[in-house]
Amino acid sequence: QVQVTESGGGQVQAGGSLRLSCVDSGRAFRGYEMGWFRQAPGNERECVASISMTGTRQYYADSVKGRFTISRDNAKNTMYLQMNDLKPEDTAVYYCAAVYMNNVRVGVPLHNSWGQGTQVAVSS
Repeated sequence: QVQVTESGGGQVQAGGSLRLSCVDSGRAFRGYEMGWFRQAPGNERECVASISMTGTRQYYADSVKGRFTISRDNAKNTMYLQMNDLKPEDTAVYYCAAVYMNNVRVGVPLHNSWGQGTQVAVSS
């Protein structure tokens, strides 16, 4: 099971960019498909991007397609989410987790355990 720590969030204006990082302190990272989730107040947690074990396949939610890019570096046990052209509706706490990739739901979490997340706030 992965043990993750998210970082890289912050406050930006609309149109700005952020790069989130997810580091796994365990040894299982390269054996899992991974995903980025977000949860805004009052909303359910949703998967916005997922990536295969080798990084060769990615899925994105329609709301972020063309603006967000997911990537991973298995040598560093790290996954990234490059977020460009941010919009106020991207404001949320972002989490990473091991997933089962799904082309409808983008990613389904494998475990019901979550890190602290990292806050992203986008002002208009």
